Amino acid sequence: MKVTAIISDKLISEVKKYAGGKNLTQSLTIALKEWLASKRLKELNNMVRESPLEFKDNFSAEKTREINRQ
Repeated sequence: MKVTAIISDKLISEVKKYAGGKNLTQSLTIALKEWLASKRLKELNNMVRESPLEFKDNFSAEKTREINRQ
């Protein structure tokens, strides 16, 4: 998709520096993907905070390891 956006030169320079892309398009793509991954991770953390994971009463790490080794 082709997009026209007004973004400060300073911000563009920093994005190119930290993203390390070969050109502006690649740098912006890298930056946006990393930003999305960060947001998704925060969302997942909030979900786990609201509804923490629970182990079954008879859970045993040793039993799980034995099953995985079979």
